[in-house]
Amino acid sequence: MKLIQRDFYLDMMKDVMGTPDIKVITGLRRSGKSKLLESFMDYVKTTDPDANIIHVNFNLSNYENLLEYHALHDHVEYSYMSGRQNYIMIDEVQMCEGFEKAINSLHASEKYDIYITGSNAFLLSSDLATLFTGRTFEIEVFPFSFQEFMTYFELTDPYAAFNRYIQEGGMSGSYLYKTPESKYDYISDVFDTLIVRDIQKKYSIRNMPLMEQLCDFLIDNISNLASARSIAEAFAAQQIKTNDRTISTYLKYLCNAFAFYRIRRYDIQGKRYLASNDKYYLCDHSFKYAKLGTKNADYGRTIENMVAIELLRRGYELYAGVLYKKEIDFVAIKRSEKLYIQVANSIDDPDTFRREADPLLKIKDAYPKMILARTRQEPYQYEGIKIIDVADWLAEN
Repeated sequence: MKLIQRDFYLDMMKDVMGTPDIKVITGLRRSGKSKLLESFMDYVKTTDPDANIIHVNFNLSNYENLLEYHALHDHVEYSYMSGRQNYIMIDEVQMCEGFEKAINSLHASEKYDIYITGSNAFLLSSDLATLFTGRTFEIEVFPFSFQEFMTYFELTDPYAAFNRYIQEGGMSGSYLYKTPESKYDYISDVFDTLIVRDIQKKYSIRNMPLMEQLCDFLIDNISNLASARSIAEAFAAQQIKTNDRTISTYLKYLCNAFAFYRIRRYDIQGKRYLASNDKYYLCDHSFKYAKLGTKNADYGRTIENMVAIELLRRGYELYAGVLYKKEIDFVAIKRSEKLYIQVANSIDDPDTFRREADPLLKIKDAYPKMILARTRQEPYQYEGIKIIDVADWLAEN
């Protein structure tokens, strides 16, 4: 398989080299966590030839004898070399029973720089503080960005590349397949494995048909406002038996496993978070077409999903804005930076343009405001709002 260097994540790992944190690489199944660890290992070998790298890949049968934490601990200690920088790099660490005990003990010895990857459902962000007694630094790996897609296929025209990316998405394992059908078969299998093998196994879910129906509902309602209660009511209308408590629990499981991202609503005028109704975005838009088909593509919602994931990838906190009963697609916050963003497939129609621009014009603060759409032209301004082609924006560094 062709590989590209994912500098965005590799730079994050370089920045924390030598710190006492336990570096934890998380993210969606098949998003490239293992390959990132391999790239980092190559970087260490190049920059520090004397480094002692203790590498364990639990995907390989070579390490079956270490699938219990005492054995893993003893293997690492036996491999330690005094007088050198010792790195521990463990892939799919959750496959070792009691792994957290071995990692905590090795971390407490203060002899190792520790890096681990793990299954998205078994190494949750919410669990890290409980699992590990030492401080953790989490690096969340997303599927390929548009920029990485262009690099992989050596594309230079962002507009032509965008037309491919909106269909193919960021699951790089699918790029090896020749036909759209085989690509979507691969992507669908990845999603089914995530739901069945990871989520069902971790949470011992008995009602898998309900979980699958919930996934289809969320995929079909990307960017729509929803709550556990409204979903339960929609299911009841279809004679599907459930309740809002079960739906709420299942939503949490899906978000914990990086299948979906929950975006809360934010009252811009009142500067407060709203409790009712959230939006849910899919981890990669290709799953929508793989699971539901491309007949009703609805590119506007797909592009909105792409922008949401890209903003999260770039490190923004993300909210759906509300101002005077009007919706602003995204309020993106990073430290002192704040962006207001509207997303559309096309703004050629004057009525569509006004619908997208009016909510932004009502915001009185001085933070940047922009509309992202398929304009196929250079950025321009409209009454302080920056209008940018979405392909150009996605291709930015």
